[in-house]
Amino acid sequence: GSLLHSSIILFTSGNVLNTFPPLSLFIIYFSDKNLFLLLVLIFFDVGGSMDAHVKICEELFSAARTEFKDLEHFYFHNCLYETVWNNNPRSSEDIIPTWDILRKYGSDYRVLFVGDAAMSPYEVAYPGGSIEHWNEESGATWLERLTSHFDSIAWLNPESKSIWNSSASNKMIREIFEDKMFEMNLSGIEEAMKGLSR
Repeated sequence: GSLLHSSIILFTSGNVLNTFPPLSLFIIYFSDKNLFLLLVLIFFDVGGSMDAHVKICEELFSAARTEFKDLEHFYFHNCLYETVWNNNPRSSEDIIPTWDILRKYGSDYRVLFVGDAAMSPYEVAYPGGSIEHWNEESGATWLERLTSHFDSIAWLNPESKSIWNSSASNKMIREIFEDKMFEMNLSGIEEAMKGLSR
């Protein structure tokens, strides 16, 4: 029979668990459904609390290179704003406008954020909230642009759901994502993938 082709964009932020490889679960799930991942963009949060996790994140996702026809990766810090980087350490020569990503990839792409959604609420809610630069528009504005542009979007969170309500930024992001946030465990990944594969 015919094969259904799918694409996923992965945005990686926060403290990703190093206890199991989530991409292997993505691959298993989509193989079972005869969905082939032809194009993957991985966005890594780097700097600050992520310094201790950069190596394990890069090793974790490098395994995906043998599974995907095409894979690119980018970097950002804490919350998505108007630019990302395609190298780490980040430099001014490597800046890519987030608008370019929205223009390049169609609404039929499946989008997945992976992160703990834990940061100062100012980094999400306000212009100038970024701890690294003056952002003219809030992180929430950029997240809302993505959720409006892409038809299928979800967030996987490595932190236990029992502590999500203790984080103001987590509440804000869950509202933007219309509660499409799932724990980054087997059942959570399955629920996220079910939503993205519809």
